Amino acid sequence: MGVASAIFLVIVTIFCPPIAVFAIAGCGADLLINICLTLLGYIPGHVHAFYLEYVYYDRRERLRQGSIVTDRAPGVYSSNVQNGGNPHGYGTIVQPNSS
Repeated sequence: MGVASAIFLVIVTIFCPPIAVFAIAGCGADLLINICLTLLGYIPGHVHAFYLEYVYYDRRERLRQGSIVTDRAPGVYSSNVQNGGNPHGYGTIVQPNSS
């Protein structure tokens, strides 16, 4: 995702925060939390959505720079957001089977 997609995501967040959360986090706990926050008050839904976007783009930028972030962001349940959009996580080592 480049600058244009980030700007588009911010515009979508302004009008409907749950759609933006779905775009970066998928269908999961973060989406459910954001829907509840948006229904309880429009501003809390925005704060949560912008926080998820910040974590997502911060982790993505750190990944591009070669920095590895090992700690989890508080209040973020989506592995896609935690990994900055990297589907493989941070390691390249295959985890052994426990069987």
